[in-house]
Amino acid sequence: LASPISHIVATPDGKGYWLVAGDGGVFAFGDAGYFGSMGGRQLNEPVVAMTSTRDGGGYWLVAADGGVFAFGDAAFHGSMGGLALNAPVIDIARDSTTGGYWEVALDGGVFAFDAQFFGSVASIPHLAATTGIDSSPSGGGYRLVGADGGVFAFGDAPFRGSMGGISLNAPVVGITSDATAGGYWEIATDGGVFAFDAGYYGSG
Repeated sequence: LASPISHIVATPDGKGYWLVAGDGGVFAFGDAGYFGSMGGRQLNEPVVAMTSTRDGGGYWLVAADGGVFAFGDAAFHGSMGGLALNAPVIDIARDSTTGGYWEVALDGGVFAFDAQFFGSVASIPHLAATTGIDSSPSGGGYRLVGADGGVFAFGDAPFRGSMGGISLNAPVVGITSDATAGGYWEIATDGGVFAFDAGYYGSG
């Protein structure tokens, strides 16, 4: 690899996935379509995350400076690229209702593009850096997760519990929802998985 992998995203039907690397390279597996990448192109900051469109016919990549790159049927709705940030952007989530998306920064700031803003933790005291965002299936809300496993729910995204306040062996770096059960999973850098109203199938 020219650059380490920074993120993985499942296809909407669960029959494939994409990997994205820090240099913007995209790798598609299973029934995930390849629609292009930023690999080999000049970037101001590394790509840190990606998310797919609702039908899986495209995807967005987001860089640490908030720049967004759209491929396939993913429309570009704006970005924080070129604007002053208090903290680097770390993740992106799609709004399944509007086709827009949210960016989240390490300080818990949320930036909405053709998506409703439901709140953030940027101005709220919290113990750890924000490391991920996960949108509700309806598009009517989202959850933020911190490195300590704490979860903050906004809009119609339900809070089902968290690892906040519990001793962890390694920081939590992401969150993803269980569309069937309505809960979610947290993932830590040591491969630990924490399930909240979601099936537990093992961990690394």
